[in-house]
Amino acid sequence: MSDDAAVAAGSRAPARRRGSRAVLVGVLLWLAGLGVPLVLDPTWVFIAALFAVYAVVALSQDIVLGRAGMFDMGHAVYFGVGAYVTAILNLQFGWPILATWPLAVIAATALGALLAAPIVRLRGDYLLVATIGFNAIFVLVLNNNVGGVTGGGDGLFGVGAPVLFGWQLGSQKAMFYLNWLAFAFTLWLILNLERSHLGRTLRYLKLDQLAASTLGINAGRYRVLAFALGAGLAGFAGTLFAALMSAVSPGAFVFTESVTLFAIVLVGGQGSIPGVLLGTVLMFVVPQVFRGFAEYRYFVFGIAMVVIMVLRPQGIWPRSKDAGR
Repeated sequence: MSDDAAVAAGSRAPARRRGSRAVLVGVLLWLAGLGVPLVLDPTWVFIAALFAVYAVVALSQDIVLGRAGMFDMGHAVYFGVGAYVTAILNLQFGWPILATWPLAVIAATALGALLAAPIVRLRGDYLLVATIGFNAIFVLVLNNNVGGVTGGGDGLFGVGAPVLFGWQLGSQKAMFYLNWLAFAFTLWLILNLERSHLGRTLRYLKLDQLAASTLGINAGRYRVLAFALGAGLAGFAGTLFAALMSAVSPGAFVFTESVTLFAIVLVGGQGSIPGVLLGTVLMFVVPQVFRGFAEYRYFVFGIAMVVIMVLRPQGIWPRSKDAGR
């Protein structure tokens, strides 16, 4: 082995050890989270379950923004598609909640790929504006009750509880454990994405699309794949949201929700799982502690974004340079 190769191998070893320690700490924290229903009251169990849902959505946004480097300001659309597909199938066709899950993911994935295909060649502000337009159209369709199935501005109420092996998950505690398991699956998926060919390719495209294209990488194809994967994961979270809230309405998927998801990734740290989770806590959990001031969360978060972008543009907890190698 040459001296250069030995140095490179030596530099990767500490990075692998840091990555292994981070995974171990994450597993321990997740296991500790299993005790939430045992030590906290039902209100906080609900908040923890809702955190798991929004953590999944934020991680799905990170696939598009943090890993592929595409400015998607309409990600709430796919979250909403998953939630509405579940609610419509359950309320109007009597489907069990868990049976709607695959179709919700497929519908969100297909819509993500369909919408992304004509716009992935756009960059920066142009892509941003296009995705904002998608969000506006989606909310308009929901509010106008197109097809007579979305319930209009009032939404849909009375979504049933999931049933697993004959056990109805109707309690806050049961829904927490379902969401916590889905959260664990999402973390496993993202960790494997980091180490996969797709994950590395998306990172190359983000860092230097021209250089990646000269190496034979089909940029358009992989960007559509990133959109589809992020959309499918958001649809996956949509089913959890509909079951947890027992209702869906257009107000849960408006443009401000997309802005919030976008901001979480920027403030927490693009491509960083701990950063995205920290951003989710700051945006969706902390306001519950100061519930009387929850209406000012966008004001406070806006100030925080400005400060962080000036003082720490890489985010609060940025991705390690050696991560994923």
